[in-house]
Amino acid sequence: MNNKKIAIYPGTFDPITLGHLDILERGSKLFDKIIVTIAVNQSKVPLFSIEERIEMIHDAITPYNNVTVEKFEGLLVDFATQQNACVILRGLRAISDFEYESQMALMNQHLADDVTTLFLMPNEKYTYLNSTIVKDVAKFGGNVEKFVTKLVVKKLISKFKGM
Repeated sequence: MNNKKIAIYPGTFDPITLGHLDILERGSKLFDKIIVTIAVNQSKVPLFSIEERIEMIHDAITPYNNVTVEKFEGLLVDFATQQNACVILRGLRAISDFEYESQMALMNQHLADDVTTLFLMPNEKYTYLNSTIVKDVAKFGGNVEKFVTKLVVKKLISKFKGM
């Protein structure tokens, strides 16, 4: 029997932000292992490829020896079960996130009642922050250094150069 407490931290991470890393840092203290999972979502058109997002996440998680990154397709609870995870870790920035996230948590509970969803609130300085806002600011030449890692800044500048 596996006694390790494993959590899955799913998302699109297009790109990963300091808000994501805030949740990840606190989660890494609660669990023996966290698997950052990049969802392959056909309804979203990401700016960055899966490979680019994995590269940016790998760079961002170097301080955490109990955090890895993987991509997955299909049902999150199936992936969690395959990884022997007991928790799906999710961040809640605002009340507006709660309705969608609670519906997903309840559905996941119906699909796999041995996998629990745990919501963490980010530090208040990140409650307004999301990947879409970061991309919009970068697209129009704004400085995003306070919101993402140095590698992400470099990648955003590269993506929007010449647009």
